Amino acid sequence: MKHLLGFLKNYKKESILAPLFKMLEALFELFVPLVMKKIIDVGIANGDRPYIVKMCLVMVTLGIIGLTCSLTAQYFAAKAAVGCSTKLRHALFSHIQSLTWSEIDELGTSTLITRMTSDINQVQSGVNMVLRLFMRSPFIVFGAMIMAFTIDVKAALIFVVTIPLLSVVVFGIMMLTMPLFKKVQKGLDRVLGKTRENLTGVRVIRAFAQEPQEIEEFEESNTLLTRLQMRVGRISALTNPLTYIIVNLAIALLIWVGALRVDAGLITQGAVVALVNYMSQILVELVKLANLIVTITKALACAGRIEKVFEIQPGMVYGDAAAYTDKRAAAGTPEYAVEFRNVGLTYRGAGAESLSGLNLKVKPGETVGIIGGTGSGKSSVINLIPRYYDATEGEVLVNGVNVKDYPMETLRDRIGMVMQKAVLFTGTIRDNMKWGRGDASDEEMYAALDTAQAREFVETKEGGLDAKIVQGGKNLSGGQKQRLTIARALVRRPDILILDDSASALDYATDAKLRRALREMDDRLTVFIVSQRAASILHADQIVVLDDGRVAGIGKHEELLAGCSVYQEIYYSQFKKEDGREARA
Repeated sequence: MKHLLGFLKNYKKESILAPLFKMLEALFELFVPLVMKKIIDVGIANGDRPYIVKMCLVMVTLGIIGLTCSLTAQYFAAKAAVGCSTKLRHALFSHIQSLTWSEIDELGTSTLITRMTSDINQVQSGVNMVLRLFMRSPFIVFGAMIMAFTIDVKAALIFVVTIPLLSVVVFGIMMLTMPLFKKVQKGLDRVLGKTRENLTGVRVIRAFAQEPQEIEEFEESNTLLTRLQMRVGRISALTNPLTYIIVNLAIALLIWVGALRVDAGLITQGAVVALVNYMSQILVELVKLANLIVTITKALACAGRIEKVFEIQPGMVYGDAAAYTDKRAAAGTPEYAVEFRNVGLTYRGAGAESLSGLNLKVKPGETVGIIGGTGSGKSSVINLIPRYYDATEGEVLVNGVNVKDYPMETLRDRIGMVMQKAVLFTGTIRDNMKWGRGDASDEEMYAALDTAQAREFVETKEGGLDAKIVQGGKNLSGGQKQRLTIARALVRRPDILILDDSASALDYATDAKLRRALREMDDRLTVFIVSQRAASILHADQIVVLDDGRVAGIGKHEELLAGCSVYQEIYYSQFKKEDGREARA
């Protein structure tokens, strides 16, 4: 809750004025039964019509003033609630962006989406309702009781018994429902996770005709959520009937006691009507308070879930710019662009190492191919260079400086990263290219597109660089998306280019042209190519062969083909021997 309260500090004025105007509205409302008492005891009893009209006008005036106060309170409450939730959402998004891949992997995408949307909406509703009703409802309840005592002490004792009984019901239900609402939100996480998985993989699901199975699994998750919501709904539904029973019994008792005291001449008929009105006001306000408690319970449960995300601190500490400058100067002209020194990596929560004992030295301008079977640790190696994950053993150096000593922007600016999954964003081709470098000119973009073998299809599209790209690049083929992501990385003019199996959708001829264009660039890049194709890395200066997280061999193609059994197995699964020569199968 500390983050929520911190954001409400920016709306101190609204947070004070909203309850204040609600209490003013409540104050005017408390005078209405007294006006009714006067109308009955004076106006009707004496047949004084002018007095009745005058008091009716007083009631109308009280209603208009109360409505004005209510609208003003609603304005300030809405302003505070919406403003607070907006700042909270921005802060949460910013905090999520600061988390490392390890923390995001651990939390899960679906639950983060739920907390960014549904949970914050619940908190917004809770803040709005609290500012409007949290002070008003208790003020009316206790104000009505005090006003009842000013009318008749003995009859008002009924209020003293009724209010604690109602409080037990309301707060008892709150204590029962609060943990259940937390379970409901977790169930919503599961449903959202399943929905996201199905929408993302809809083509795969249809390709394998798995719609019935996925529908069944979704219905199972949805049924569990429905049961949880029905359970908490049944408990919450007890609030209104129980409060109505208690209050109506109290009203019946009040009328009975009032009738006896009117008959005895101790109080007037108008006083009994006023007491019944005060009891009715208490009923209405306690029902509102009960609903408010349900909303607050949901909001508190959601606020706790949001707070848990804020409590997770980024596991990476980046270097200071001044300290990096000193270390960079001390390193002088580095012999190696990238160096791995006995590097090991164990993912958080994993039972075994994903990478171990990696030693590799890469000179500036060299091309390094990384190959291995599925799950051998290829992506793990290249994810350590831009420091998406931290090595759990050893160290990774870029230009002679440990990656942990780099400021994040300085390190990432040196590296062009093309992910295994090509991701493009809604907008134009130009917008996506500017992710690489915001101030890139059209000439620089076309030069990058030329190298990535993407210019031809870009120029055929209506608008060229201004051609529209829909969400996720769905209006492009797999190969087109991969070439655009490569061009986006190249326009950055990085020192190190990492291609993580990013040419898998390209045909062999286009793949070969791409590799040739990279070698012929004026500024020779240090290139890491992760690939399943032996043909893509044949001409690399070094080839790293991985097998189950360990290095099976490092060397040139000819050396590995002669002495590395793992490389031989991969190579000959794609090429075959023919008359003493290797020819592609």
